[in-house]
Amino acid sequence: MTTGPTQSTAWRQHEEAVARLRASYAAIPPGAPVRLAKRTTNLFRARAASTAPGLDVSGLDGVIEVDAAAQTADVQGMCTYEDLVDATLPHGLMPYVVPQLRTITLGGAVTGLGIESTSFRNGLPHESVVEMDVFTGAGEVVTTKPGDDLFETFPNSYGSLGYATRLRIRLEKVPSFVQLRHLRFDDPAELAKAIAEIATAREHDGTRVDGLDGVAFAPGEYYLTLATWTDATAGETPSDYTGQQVYYRSVQQRTTDLLTIYDYLWRWDTDWFWCSGAFGAQHPLVRRLWPRRLRRSDVYMKLLGLDRRFDIADRLDRRAGRPLRERVVQDIEVPVEALPAFLDWFDDEVGMRPVWLCPLAARQKWPTYPLEPDQVYVNAGFWGTVHVGPDAVNGPKNRAIEAKVHELGGHKSLYSEAFYDPETFDELYDGPHLAAVKAKYDPDDRLTSLYDKAVKKR
Repeated sequence: MTTGPTQSTAWRQHEEAVARLRASYAAIPPGAPVRLAKRTTNLFRARAASTAPGLDVSGLDGVIEVDAAAQTADVQGMCTYEDLVDATLPHGLMPYVVPQLRTITLGGAVTGLGIESTSFRNGLPHESVVEMDVFTGAGEVVTTKPGDDLFETFPNSYGSLGYATRLRIRLEKVPSFVQLRHLRFDDPAELAKAIAEIATAREHDGTRVDGLDGVAFAPGEYYLTLATWTDATAGETPSDYTGQQVYYRSVQQRTTDLLTIYDYLWRWDTDWFWCSGAFGAQHPLVRRLWPRRLRRSDVYMKLLGLDRRFDIADRLDRRAGRPLRERVVQDIEVPVEALPAFLDWFDDEVGMRPVWLCPLAARQKWPTYPLEPDQVYVNAGFWGTVHVGPDAVNGPKNRAIEAKVHELGGHKSLYSEAFYDPETFDELYDGPHLAAVKAKYDPDDRLTSLYDKAVKKR
């Protein structure tokens, strides 16, 4: 067992941090929004302004304990996956699912939805949680486990049921390196067939597959990346995509690759997938001048915040006479057999590329995000803007995506903008059940409801 100065000190500091959280909650006036006072965010939806003090989560951002023998870790809710991985990898262990961006927090990935290339075999981050403490709207810390109504409803509740202060999660053993194979497909039907087969067999051409994701670069150009954990490098030097080379381009340029396990986990973060190009960070000259330590997703998020604050992109578009942009930043899941129909529709109606593809299979049906257990789904992630003209403020592309995903039997994550009417929202996210659990643990309705958060931007 390890972590922190000593085990007892780490637990004592955790209890002190929870006490500060309680005190800060008591200081928020009744009727004022309850929000976390944190410096970083991975949400892409605006919120109404508030002058009320936020919840003090200082001291709730670390790893309390790693039990290497049991392959578990007790982790505070505001701990980033970057810090969590730094604590587990020295033991040859990693969380079952490590979302793509360094500053996603464990609590955020559980109360929201995280995903990565191990999700086809390990599900979503909340499915490796064995116990958690939740600070509820009643101002209480409730310890909850699988089977409890609070535990089962917590995933995808986005703070409407409370905030996780501590989570005990399972860890899996990993070696030092990852061998990659990049497979190209010209036909989306063949792509979907391969995903289904690999996700079921967990191997391809006789070689085990530990991680599986892909990229749709253009109609007729699709890639799957098959990752295999390994200690055998055959003398090969691992690639480095934190320097001049850009990872996503290598998917098109190479058939095989080798990364350290650490660099594999953060392969997408250095360039925010491909979105760093919007800031010039992929230009060779700019890249040489841009410090490595600042090539990371949270830096790009801050730059995006400046763009929003000063309306930079819209001002430039107006000056150039271009139509208004609609921001289309979404992650959706559709059954694997519906992936070709979705990609074809997306090409025709939205036309944004590249698109990230990540297969997943949930281990059970979770009320607030009811994917069918053991059904292979594919997450499609697309992040950018589309010139649509004056109707941009009404979100026509986003609304069309919501309707299509619903039609295909899929679901949409709620970290970004949503436009559902209340009835459809309740149907998709089991609104009545969520409301009943919220009433039980937040009897005075202190916390903002999921619909008000996700759709009304409160």
